[in-house]
Amino acid sequence: MQQNIQQHRVIVIGAGYTGASAAGRLARRLHREDVSITLVNAEPDFVERVRLHQLAVGQNLRPRPFSEMFAGTGVRLRLGKVTGIDVDRRTVSVTDPNGTGEPEALEYDTLVYALGSAWNTHAVPGAAEHAHDVAGRPGAMRLRERLAALAPGTPVVVVGGGLTGVEAATELAETRPDLDVSLVARGALGDWLSPKGAGHLRKVFTKLRITAHEHADVTAVHADRVTTTKGDLPAAITIWTTGFAVHPIARATPLRTGDNGQIMVDGTMRSTSHPDVYAIGDAALVAGPGGKPLRMSCASGVPTAWQAADAIAARLTGAKLPTTAPRYFNQCVSLGRKEGLIQYVTADDRAVSAALTGRLAALYKELVCKAAAWGVANPTLGLPTRRHRVTAEPARATATAA
Repeated sequence: MQQNIQQHRVIVIGAGYTGASAAGRLARRLHREDVSITLVNAEPDFVERVRLHQLAVGQNLRPRPFSEMFAGTGVRLRLGKVTGIDVDRRTVSVTDPNGTGEPEALEYDTLVYALGSAWNTHAVPGAAEHAHDVAGRPGAMRLRERLAALAPGTPVVVVGGGLTGVEAATELAETRPDLDVSLVARGALGDWLSPKGAGHLRKVFTKLRITAHEHADVTAVHADRVTTTKGDLPAAITIWTTGFAVHPIARATPLRTGDNGQIMVDGTMRSTSHPDVYAIGDAALVAGPGGKPLRMSCASGVPTAWQAADAIAARLTGAKLPTTAPRYFNQCVSLGRKEGLIQYVTADDRAVSAALTGRLAALYKELVCKAAAWGVANPTLGLPTRRHRVTAEPARATATAA
């Protein structure tokens, strides 16, 4: 006989790829009468973060309102900005989307922390004041407005030679061939790729007339130039892509975090210090193959969202806990709309010799981006699911209880 228990309150904070996926997957796993699922986010639409470099250079992205995405699922969207978490009282403080007004305390029984990350200036002088980012929609829209006003021949510098940097530089150079685009990399261009992958990247840079300043560190950003260890470079606009920094809220709580502020979790994405809190995506310090931490990316985040949602559902319904271990297969890089690079990797994300290049790779990457957005709206991949009844409250005594 079904036990008469109080409705279990799940709050998911952050509605990027991971938070939105977790909320939708939970809604399809658990009976609506037994669980309430609230998704807190400052924007009413889903943002395709992997396409923000496209938005920045003037391309328009398809609107993806959460009202349509979660219609009929039972997921409730609470528009607002998270300003604090009280893990002892199990409450989340939420203000209006602009971060103003009197905060409201939302009570939870289970919290899914998916606030993600923002750009990381690494405290380089002038970066926060003068550089632009493509780590969020507001930053991409500000950059879009600035780029649209540039005259032909204007110098634009992209700082950072990783995946985000090369995608931003190539997208810009392809869309605006009239601009003088350059990229500053701390190491060699494409040094994280296989020889084949790095060779193709250099070929595309040459074709798009992008100047690569290799083995250079940026030491300061000014309104009209960047200072590097090899001298100054003129820059009417500087685009900063040197990695991500996690949201600072977790570090301000008693949650156990790593050195960079990521929440420490077990194999089910549950906090190792507070068992009613789960962390996913960029917010979580997740051990991948060989104990190596997963990198901040959509490729890492979505599997952690599935793992957390399935673990929460299992603990509430008495089912078997998921045991899937995260791993990598490839790195998908867009190099404009006409070129791409699919770098195949080992389980722990090291490049192997095999790589797919050219237009076929561009199509592959486009399909991956479309599949990622589709997967957020269809977090069980379109497979039929059954909503299970909650049978018991999960134990809160220890973080390691199964």
